[in-house]
Amino acid sequence: MSAAAMAQEALLNSIPYCRWMGIKVLQDGEGLVLELPFDQKLIGNTILPALHGGVIGALLETAALAQVVHELDCVELPKPVDMAIDYLRSGRALASYARARIVKRGRRTVNVHAQMWQEDETRPIASLRGHVLLRR
Repeated sequence: MSAAAMAQEALLNSIPYCRWMGIKVLQDGEGLVLELPFDQKLIGNTILPALHGGVIGALLETAALAQVVHELDCVELPKPVDMAIDYLRSGRALASYARARIVKRGRRTVNVHAQMWQEDETRPIASLRGHVLLRR
């Protein structure tokens, strides 16, 4: 694991809900990827079974914030201003992954997009569009 990924891992471990969910930081040729290992406590619909929508939203928001911190070397976590999540399909009882990218950076705000998938990155189960405020 690279030094940047280790720093991201330490940051996520300092956030209680990230620690509770078990989010891990991976890094591939394209940048940061967050992994959410499956755990029964993450199920929202026991009949399907499917991941809770709040778990999906939390993973996407965390991926967006982690990418901003990683790319812009932020000292503090950016403040979410506006986040919209599109739920595209049910999250099954499997490990999940999320990746974010900065779309546009302003002086004080950043526009970021994130996607979450399970087995196939080309078939996202949810996506996020959001704006975050940089703290200076």
